[in-house]
Amino acid sequence: MMDAAVAHDVLVERLGALANTSLGLWDVPEGASARLINLSENATYIVERAPDYRSVLRVHRENYHTVNAIACELSWMRALSREAGVITPPSIPGRDVKQIQTASVEGLAAPRHMVMFEFIEGEEPDEDADLVAPFEELGEISAKTHAHSVGWVKPANFERLIWDFDHILGPEPTWGDWRVAPAMGRAAQAVLERQEAVIGRRLRAFGMERERYGLIHADMRLANLLVHGGSTRLIDFDDCGLGWYLYDFATGVSFMEDHPQVPLLKEAWVRGYRKARELSAEDQAEIDTFVMLRRMALLAWIGSHAETDLARERGPDFTRVSVALAETYLTTFG
Repeated sequence: MMDAAVAHDVLVERLGALANTSLGLWDVPEGASARLINLSENATYIVERAPDYRSVLRVHRENYHTVNAIACELSWMRALSREAGVITPPSIPGRDVKQIQTASVEGLAAPRHMVMFEFIEGEEPDEDADLVAPFEELGEISAKTHAHSVGWVKPANFERLIWDFDHILGPEPTWGDWRVAPAMGRAAQAVLERQEAVIGRRLRAFGMERERYGLIHADMRLANLLVHGGSTRLIDFDDCGLGWYLYDFATGVSFMEDHPQVPLLKEAWVRGYRKARELSAEDQAEIDTFVMLRRMALLAWIGSHAETDLARERGPDFTRVSVALAETYLTTFG
């Protein structure tokens, strides 16, 4: 039986048992315990032992990444820290020196891959706070990751997700069909299909040259930012893969695309980006297309991840707002 078919509370209990029984695979202090802090694609735990030990354990979703794909993610994170000045949380090797551990417990459909990371101080930004300064710094961080991506020699057998049009909105999308999102009626679907066609046409014209398309973080939303001491830090590279560089801004405003401060955040991100990498006026003018591409990807994610707390919280209202955003986009670009 697939884990997705298991009742949500039962799955949480089993994943918690896996996390805690697996701690011995790493050199953690005796008496440490794992506490769930997020359940989305993966289950993320903070591992603690009073008074001063903390680390972060990521238990991967079933059948989402291979061991090789996870190893490629960790390779890029290490390279960014070493070569690009981008702070990323270091992974902690297990007692066997392997960065990726695999284990299971009774009741899970298959063994799960796991990675432990050093704990990084910081708080997730509040979308209703003034985010202009963090987004300007995020723009500079984004530019550094993209500049590094252009020149980085990838490991042999490099394997990561792809975030092009076909893998987001094509016949076999990574996150599923956006049409299965909650409350997707005929009228809503018609508007979004018009938008899909416009996005596809504009992206074909935009192109996939190496200065515009390469290895990206692909999930720079607020939940993956930590602000500490006036500095913004980027975590969770689990969705990193090949995509358009401007898609990273779009992921930064995920789930808040209709927030009134988004235009200011876009200006701040561009301002920060240009501190570290060139961004043409033509590229800047296409940012809204990537915002709506991401929004449609999130519709698909919510439809295919109905068991998660995030999907439950967003519900049918996410589709309604998506249609309103699409109508605005089509007025300008359609």
